[in-house]
Amino acid sequence: MHDNEAKVISEALKGSQKAYESLTERHRQAIYHIIYKIVRDAEMAHDLVQETFMKAFASLSSYRSEYRFSTWLYKIAANCSIDYLRKKRINALSLDQEIPTRDGSVGIEVADYSFSPDRELERKEQRFSIEEAIESLPDKYREVIIYRHKDDKSYEEIADLLDIPVGTVKARIFRARELLKKRLKSVI
Repeated sequence: MHDNEAKVISEALKGSQKAYESLTERHRQAIYHIIYKIVRDAEMAHDLVQETFMKAFASLSSYRSEYRFSTWLYKIAANCSIDYLRKKRINALSLDQEIPTRDGSVGIEVADYSFSPDRELERKEQRFSIEEAIESLPDKYREVIIYRHKDDKSYEEIADLLDIPVGTVKARIFRARELLKKRLKSVI
């Protein structure tokens, strides 16, 4: 860093208005070009140059002299520009805020598409069909399916309850599922 710039920064830290002006004039053009390349809007670029210098002078005490002052300032300018672009992209609409119209103001109503009577009816029919298919299974298959899928029992627990080997439980569950697939093929 030039000794002269270090001296000007030191004066600015002490509150010298002349030092602030000197730093601003020295870097204004370069800051403008950096910001303009990012935001592509001349008027906004001028506003962001002002914001950059305000932020820089507000945090001047955090500047570390081992780095170039211009690099530190350019980073602030780039961050201001990026923040502006992020805010510009967010075009949010508050659902709580009323919208003014010629005849007064109106609230925003948002349709709820999550509930569909058709889908709900279809689900009920499927559940009924599944229940009906389970009920139509032979006893030995129906009981293992109910224990396994409704009561959430393990193969070992089912084997203990029915006093049959675990292999038999697995075979019956497999066979019951196959029968259910055949019976429910047209429904689901």
